[in-house]
Amino acid sequence: MSEKVYCIEAADNEDDAVLCDRLMKLIQDENLLACIADKDITAVKTHFGESKKLGYARPLYLKMLGDGIKGQGGVPFLTETSTLYKGSRSDAIRHIAHAHSQGFDYASTGMPIIMADGLYGDEEHVVPINGKAYKAVHIAALFAKCNALVVVSHFTGHLAAGFGATLKNLGMGCASRKGKMEQHSTAKPKIVKKKCTGCGTCVVWCPQEAITMNDDVAVINAGKCIGCGQCLAMCRFDAVKFDWGATYEDLQKKIVEHAMGVCSLYKGKSLFINVLTRISKDCDCMGHTFEKIVPDIGILVSSDPVALDAASLDLVEQRAGKTLPQLAHDIPYRFQLDYAKELGFGSQDYELIWKN
Repeated sequence: MSEKVYCIEAADNEDDAVLCDRLMKLIQDENLLACIADKDITAVKTHFGESKKLGYARPLYLKMLGDGIKGQGGVPFLTETSTLYKGSRSDAIRHIAHAHSQGFDYASTGMPIIMADGLYGDEEHVVPINGKAYKAVHIAALFAKCNALVVVSHFTGHLAAGFGATLKNLGMGCASRKGKMEQHSTAKPKIVKKKCTGCGTCVVWCPQEAITMNDDVAVINAGKCIGCGQCLAMCRFDAVKFDWGATYEDLQKKIVEHAMGVCSLYKGKSLFINVLTRISKDCDCMGHTFEKIVPDIGILVSSDPVALDAASLDLVEQRAGKTLPQLAHDIPYRFQLDYAKELGFGSQDYELIWKN
């Protein structure tokens, strides 16, 4: 059976306020927040962006969604989880301060920010699943205490998952620190010595200080490395390599199984939104220069995260006239969707419904 995916089309570089008004009309016309009942404590999961220049979903969208949830009688709050790597989002205090600096303060969104995984990212809940990699996954504790979930994701390319959207926002973004470590432990980079120029860029960008220089060649400390891929993204000389053949399937399996665990807590009580504007080659965690790889497409909404990501990916490739590996990273990128189907999680079959 096909799952409904609603879409409002965006002109390239269309004003966020205009798109937000149209998204609000779509949600109201189709009663898409009917999954939220009176007094439902509702987690609104998003990503606050690494810098103001990147393509994350802007605070205006969150303000509209928060108001809509309140209109249903729900009690919404914004939430995120801490990163594994050091920086402005590695603990609750700095992460919330960063969110405020990005415009996600209470005055702008009408919602408080409550970190789902506690002060240091270690507060977790174990969710039993019928997976192939896991029989239980570790997710941020707060998700197990809420009544409903709304997830707002920004579609991007991704150097390990092929693309990042709702499944990655659920699987990686809702995991506890332990859950993130289990997923990232799959992939570790290596330096190709003959290609390394000794420029030191990877040393500067490594969030774990896991890279040093030895005789003008970068060396990665495998014990410190968390497999985040910043070195791969920043190297201009193709001197950093991942063994994707051994890792991409494992990573995507782990992401999907964690996403399935999160969704199992909210049967019939969730809504998912993908923002397909400012689409970049790399995910919003990467702090380097933003470069749009395809004209803006629009905003998609569904109650099925797999159908939503499948429709989003298809629209990106249709708009670009190229496959995602041609636009971003040349790795098998549909595996996460196929693996979700293998698990009986969600559906790749969708009915795309365009709205004005």
